[in-house]
Amino acid sequence: MRLSTVILPIHRWSEGQQTWRRAEDLGFHAAYTYDHLSWRYPFRDGPWFGALPTLTAAAGVTRRLRLGTLVTSPNFRHPVTLAKELISLDDISGGRVTLGIGAGGTGFDATALGQELWTPRERADRLGEFMPLLDRLLTEAEVSHEGAYYSAHEARNIPGCLQRPRLPFAVAATGPRGLRLAARHGQAWVTTGDPKLYESGTPEQSVEALRRQAAGLDAACAEVGRDPRELDRILLTGFTPDRARPLDSVGAFVDFAGRHRELGFTEIVVHWPIPDSDFAADQDVFEKIAVEAAAQLG
Repeated sequence: MRLSTVILPIHRWSEGQQTWRRAEDLGFHAAYTYDHLSWRYPFRDGPWFGALPTLTAAAGVTRRLRLGTLVTSPNFRHPVTLAKELISLDDISGGRVTLGIGAGGTGFDATALGQELWTPRERADRLGEFMPLLDRLLTEAEVSHEGAYYSAHEARNIPGCLQRPRLPFAVAATGPRGLRLAARHGQAWVTTGDPKLYESGTPEQSVEALRRQAAGLDAACAEVGRDPRELDRILLTGFTPDRARPLDSVGAFVDFAGRHRELGFTEIVVHWPIPDSDFAADQDVFEKIAVEAAAQLG
């Protein structure tokens, strides 16, 4: 099982770059960041920098660490411009980029471009067109497409990704439509658990919900004729009923990760500690988990 982290883009690079370097020094498999224009309290009225420029800068101060978004969405992205930026980032990083991608949500920045708030069905519809087009843009030298939501006219993406045939997609999904997209286009599946359990659910209920989601992914893979073992399974922590408890100690984290490894998860992602937020944690314990828990989990 791999251990990765999320580093929120809340610090000027003169300070923030130290965190990315430290993540590599601690041996994390990957470091991701949110691809948002702003986020919820207490971050909404504070500093918040762009995901792709941040990852590009991180590529320059690291050598081994994989880099990625958790997650990019159609809320304020277009496949044509996103593809060009991803190809560039993949090249600059030496082929270390993973694109976390999902339908996006409501609030925070979902209407930042002045659009009306999309319904869950509308978000799913857009992602259903966005992802296949992005897949083509990252694998074909020239793409034209006229769709319901997105168009491309002789969009050229030469030389393509350094990773072949393209950089991997980690698809965030919980429902049938999203899981089918993960099965068809993803190299990994991402979940944060069942959001309905966040406030009042139990850890046991969360495990069962994740088990059902994983079964849904297996069914989606069978539907498209794909071996489900081909997809990595990533749990982004901090949104299950356990909340911060897995970061209380190395033992607590190993127990948490072990329960989820039994469900088939291959990667656990923890948030880099941020004081006075939902992601507050003891930094020394966090770093001890990064080193010792990863070794115990193998």
